[in-house]
Amino acid sequence: MPAATDRLLAAVEAIYDTAPNPSLWPSALGKIADCFDDAGAILEWRKEDATFGVIVSESLAVAARDYEARWAQHNFKGERAIQAGLHFSGDPIADRHVGPIDDAYLNHPFQKEFLVKHGLGWFGAVGVSPDPRIAVALSVQRDVAKPQFSDAELDLVATLGRHIEKSLRLSIRLLDTELANLGLGDALARIGIGVFALDWSARVLFANPVGKSFLGEAFDLVNDHLRVRMAASRAPFETAMTQMLRAEARDLLAEPKPILVGPTAAGRRFVIYLLPITAGALSGYDFLTHTRAIVLAIEQKSAEPPDPAVVRDILGLTLGEARIAALVGSGIPPKQAATRLGIAEDTARNVLKRVFEKLDISRQSELAVLLAQLVLW
Repeated sequence: MPAATDRLLAAVEAIYDTAPNPSLWPSALGKIADCFDDAGAILEWRKEDATFGVIVSESLAVAARDYEARWAQHNFKGERAIQAGLHFSGDPIADRHVGPIDDAYLNHPFQKEFLVKHGLGWFGAVGVSPDPRIAVALSVQRDVAKPQFSDAELDLVATLGRHIEKSLRLSIRLLDTELANLGLGDALARIGIGVFALDWSARVLFANPVGKSFLGEAFDLVNDHLRVRMAASRAPFETAMTQMLRAEARDLLAEPKPILVGPTAAGRRFVIYLLPITAGALSGYDFLTHTRAIVLAIEQKSAEPPDPAVVRDILGLTLGEARIAALVGSGIPPKQAATRLGIAEDTARNVLKRVFEKLDISRQSELAVLLAQLVLW
């Protein structure tokens, strides 16, 4: 494979290895930065209660300490991106999107006294959080001497962001403060999604209590192998599992897609995510030592809006558009949806207009029907 593909594959493998072991994020971020031959990469998160934090590649450790001590409240680039709803959109952004790149921009104290001091210049970023209660963004930091991110490089940022989003479905729960002091086994036992660890032959090595509760309804264990009960979903699940365990690079680098399962006999519906895990990622955890894939089973509650990532993948929307569509299509007025998402009402209505145009519909009732047909299946 070309060197660029080798670096991309190494980054994607490292991203998925963080899913059950979030302590590996600094290493994964370093491999992400390597894809661009850049200074480093950052995951910055902010919760609804305004608490925030950063995880950085090892190369940015000194800069991160300076940022948290002095500059977190002066990040004018991040503030502009938030005000413009750019991180919400799910599209990758660079400095030119939060500009204009004028003297005021280039001479801002954050630029001159923080970024340049640490040898940093332009950025390429994308929102990556699967959880609407926690805003998370990936930012790749460019060496001060290099030019702005090109559109092709931003496409690569977006590709990496989709894999990060998928991995974060598990690791963001393990990073929750209530689980921070627990061992991995206890943490997996307490999170509210089904988790199955599979070996190279798809044999189940571990299932957490929620996962076990899905057996006999959404899944069966057949000779210790996980099998989807519903015939319509069985073939896509088995095909995806075979491709993942085959571990060919082209499969790992493919656009991540969820698998829809249901309805069960009891009318329950699930979204399944498959996470590939490399051989050494879990060596410190005895019961997961031989894990090669993790299956996440997330129940879609009929009384709750559908998962925006599922809406995005099925309807061909951006993640920001899918978040609005999921809420408004579930009967939530645009103003209330905007409040829940922390964006301006005008932004929400403009996004909803784009959704209608893409889907060739004109009313919220039509959107609700589409979601019922294609997402709630």
